[in-house]
Amino acid sequence: MALKRFSISLDNELLKRFDDIIKRKRYNNRSKVIADLIRNYLVEEEWKFEDRDSIGTINIVYDHHKRNLLNKLTEVQHKYHSQIVSDTHVHLDHNNCLEVIIVKGKTGIIKKVAEDIIKIKGIKFGKLSIATKGKEL
Repeated sequence: MALKRFSISLDNELLKRFDDIIKRKRYNNRSKVIADLIRNYLVEEEWKFEDRDSIGTINIVYDHHKRNLLNKLTEVQHKYHSQIVSDTHVHLDHNNCLEVIIVKGKTGIIKKVAEDIIKIKGIKFGKLSIATKGKEL
């Protein structure tokens, strides 16, 4: 892989805040951070195309005592069985559970799966986290 050098101009305060984050996260240099930021931006842009093959995770927190919630959650997961790769269930306390659902498929369908799961009555928190297969990075 060939490297290309370029320069950027930043306001002093912005650069100071950026350098503080670099130190806190223990990066070795600015170039690595900027490369990571660019990759994140490219993945976000990739997700704007509904027909791209993608992967991601749906993170949800819910009270498992809520009536019919588990049935509805299972129903939605079975509906989208082709997009759901795996899920992990964690008991947070007596009432609350965390579920991480790994999904793959066309971006538009993944977003629909997440919407259908997150809108289930009783889900306290839900978020789709985007990822990439890494082919173009």
